[in-house]
Amino acid sequence: MRKTSALLLSAMAAAVSLAAAAPAMAQSKGDWTLGVGVHAVDPKSDAGDLNGAALGLGKLSTKVDSDVKPTITFEYFVADNVGIEVLGALPFKHDVSIDGVGKVGETKQLPPVVSLQYHFANSSKVTPFVGLGVNYTKFFSTDSKGALAGTKLKLEDSWGLAAHAGLDFAVSDKGALRVDMRWADIDTKVKVNGNKLGTAKIDPLVYGVAYVFKF
Repeated sequence: MRKTSALLLSAMAAAVSLAAAAPAMAQSKGDWTLGVGVHAVDPKSDAGDLNGAALGLGKLSTKVDSDVKPTITFEYFVADNVGIEVLGALPFKHDVSIDGVGKVGETKQLPPVVSLQYHFANSSKVTPFVGLGVNYTKFFSTDSKGALAGTKLKLEDSWGLAAHAGLDFAVSDKGALRVDMRWADIDTKVKVNGNKLGTAKIDPLVYGVAYVFKF
């Protein structure tokens, strides 16, 4: 089940009070920003059904759990209010489970995203932005557990679209507290001992907070 982030709401409330006395942070062509924060990768509640016939099983309803890690972003403004952003993070770790069976594996993934973003110009200290880009997800350190222990579990890397939206609350002319959310299209092909079981549709929401510094 997707979770509501209390951290996100409390950070937004704090940012509103800070922004009330701060100058707006404008973005102009040639500017760079660095963002450091913490984000949760929250896969959708049902990753879809896999075909367990190769394992002597029937339909397998899979789930992938969430994780929270530090993140970093770099954005270069190619025009006023228009930037190209790169997202990076420490590896996220997820448990993989099957309904009625329990945990059957765990994996780590890195989800770098490159996005083209538009920051809405206004005189307010709160600046909304939207972005659209490409996500590449690298799965590694994948191990089988529980009912699949002793087998070779593999999740193939994934390419997909990614959408981004958020709010920047200015705390100075060069700094802002960011509250944001992403959606990424992550579909990974699942194999056990080389047998193809199908595709897990993870498609997570990625949400959190960051401090963004302009230089």
